Amino acid sequence: MVMTRVHGVERVERAGRGGPWGAAGVFTAVAFVAAGALGAVQPATGVPAEVVQLTQFGPAAGVGAVALYRWRRTRELLRGGGGRGREGRGRGRGGGRAAALLGSAVLIVALTVIAYGAFRGGVGFTPPGALHHPFVLIAAAQLVGACGEEIGWRCFLQPLLRTRFGTIVSSVLVGSAWGAWHVPVFAQAPAYAAGFLVATVAMSVVLGVALDGTGGPHRLLLAGGFHTLVNLGLLLFMDEESGAVTPMLCFGLSCLVVALAWAARSASAPAPALVPAPAPKPARAAEPVPASEAGSAPTTLHGT
Repeated sequence: MVMTRVHGVERVERAGRGGPWGAAGVFTAVAFVAAGALGAVQPATGVPAEVVQLTQFGPAAGVGAVALYRWRRTRELLRGGGGRGREGRGRGRGGGRAAALLGSAVLIVALTVIAYGAFRGGVGFTPPGALHHPFVLIAAAQLVGACGEEIGWRCFLQPLLRTRFGTIVSSVLVGSAWGAWHVPVFAQAPAYAAGFLVATVAMSVVLGVALDGTGGPHRLLLAGGFHTLVNLGLLLFMDEESGAVTPMLCFGLSCLVVALAWAARSASAPAPALVPAPAPKPARAAEPVPASEAGSAPTTLHGT
């Protein structure tokens, strides 16, 4: 990345050789392999899957793998330096966007419950006290696990692809990879897998639009918080992980409805104003300089 300042406006220029695909490929491959390995060793660790699934740390391992040979670039992306086109846009409204994002997670769960209840005539509810482990422990572990995923998907891969594509396209690509990363889903019925993929792509669009232009720990906590709220809501109200198709389809459609609202908001947002560069001033005739004051002339580079 090369940052140049032109009349107070920072512009991001891509200078990476070969684009984002090499780093994206390494990250994705390691995220898949690490998730599989972590899932295989989880039974031996004694960590209950209800509390946290170790596979969630596969994307974090992918980020670490890329950082081994592209540390500066990885650090820049994690700090939020990979985006384009919205630098400075939406500043001052961070609190409002954060509330809207977390509220969207609650809305997705609510729409899923309503839709499922309409199909089935009612929805079950698992009281937090009926879980096998304390709900506070589960919630905290879910947040840690969600951040283990989101540091890869939303804090690394999304900003990386954002250097090449727009918000919606990069979000769809990340959501597709995120969905495919959940390999066991494809052992279920095709309709179940389709509903899940719709959900991951739609949630990725919500996160991509809401977090565009946001970086650093703030971005990670918001993405992890959204992810955690959705997971906890499904844990308490739904049984989609049983392989039942109807709750998964309801979940996917609910995510799609919320994503369409965020996409429409993104499309209607005004583009950032560009400050035109002033016309160059005509060069002045050089004035004679006394020989006693003559020296090496300073170099002036116009347009920098």
